[in-house]
Amino acid sequence: MQRSLLTCAAAASLALAATPAFGADELNSGDTAWVLTSTALVLFMTIPGLSLFYAGLVRQKNVLNMLMQCLTCTALVTVLWTVIGYSLAFCQTGMVEGATGIHAFIGGLGRSFCSGMTPDSVWET
Repeated sequence: MQRSLLTCAAAASLALAATPAFGADELNSGDTAWVLTSTALVLFMTIPGLSLFYAGLVRQKNVLNMLMQCLTCTALVTVLWTVIGYSLAFCQTGMVEGATGIHAFIGGLGRSFCSGMTPDSVWET
């Protein structure tokens, strides 16, 4: 009983402490550094780490094949994120008030291939 009460209190304090930062009209160097660091950590985890883990699960003659499959999948996901993923995640179409249907939850394809991205298109932080 006491443990669940403590868990609920911790969750409530975290929910109240997480306030969104609105109205940022310029790039934040701390946010940019964190995104680049996170990206590097994920790539270092995926390419050598996950590749070598999966390579350890197959026979010795198939290790190179497994390494290339992991590298190819990482490259493919990177290209797909640039082509359509970024637009679906961050296009402001989904943020328009009164949006209905699928655009109430995800953005549109207006920013495919990062089209129209300029330094002036910063939105929040």
